[in-house]
Amino acid sequence: HEPVAAVCDRRPALIERRYSLALLLVIAFAAGSVVFAAESADKLEPLLAKPLYQFTETETGLYLGYLRSSEPDLRKRIVHLARKNLGQPYELYLLGEMPFETHDPQPLYCLGKSDCLVFAEHVYAMALGRDWSSFMRMLQRIRYRDGRIGVATRNHYTEADWNPSNRWLVREITGEIAAGTAVKFNQRIDRSKFLQGRYKLQTSFPVEEHRDAYLPYAEIARAAPHLRDGDFVNVVRGVVKPGVAVNDTFGGSAWVGHVGLVAHGPDGTLHIIHSAEPAVREETMAQFIARETASNTERDKAGKARLLGFKFLRLEDDPLTRLRELDGAGPGWSVRIVQEA
Repeated sequence: HEPVAAVCDRRPALIERRYSLALLLVIAFAAGSVVFAAESADKLEPLLAKPLYQFTETETGLYLGYLRSSEPDLRKRIVHLARKNLGQPYELYLLGEMPFETHDPQPLYCLGKSDCLVFAEHVYAMALGRDWSSFMRMLQRIRYRDGRIGVATRNHYTEADWNPSNRWLVREITGEIAAGTAVKFNQRIDRSKFLQGRYKLQTSFPVEEHRDAYLPYAEIARAAPHLRDGDFVNVVRGVVKPGVAVNDTFGGSAWVGHVGLVAHGPDGTLHIIHSAEPAVREETMAQFIARETASNTERDKAGKARLLGFKFLRLEDDPLTRLRELDGAGPGWSVRIVQEA
């Protein structure tokens, strides 16, 4: 136990800290659209050191308001929230459409756990929101085509659904980075077959012949100077047939199998923050590549998928303006998102 004198000696500093925090909250929230009571400082203070994945919904809303008012830089908010979620337990297939639909009875959000895409979506939506309501609306706009909640409108395929649907949020820069080193791949995407097999849902989507390209992981040094905090990383995986030329190998057998967020270390080293077994982690891109490629020879011999390279998408400087331009200025779901965010 600490001596009573030691505790008493800290009281003026503690009082000053709480007073300063309360003053900051009053000023910050008064500057925005929300007037915040000074006593909320007592509720906020324990959250400053608490992992984000342990927050309740109420605590999340409180913290997002504080963060939005105290940090105007979107990229810094994204990295802050991603790092505040380090250690969040990993679990695959967490989200569905309950209570809007019953095809996938999982909930629309999850704070306590994540998979790679759930992690990225939640961080982006939180960084763009200012309270619980705006976070939830932004999350659904990110997860679903035009924000229309439904298993058939969910962005299931990262490269063919998620990236195009969120072109207001991020834009493709792989070609700019890769130049002559880009490797082309294509996929035959049958959404109706997928929805029937996974959810027993009858739909009539046309089959898509998706064509794409990635930067080989051996060329990662090309990407480092171009990437900024908060950019979106698509990890491309596929099956490599020994002895077959690269551009003849991946027809229909390469895909985006993992995602993460760009960050940088104190020395400027390129990092990736992502959700993978057993929990959300931050590591250098070099560490990620070394771990992913350690068993390439064995995987190739066994015909198993392994790391091929990356696609990179640049976070837009003003996503909310881009969203307004995309969805129009009339009344509706997306306008409410922009207004509340």
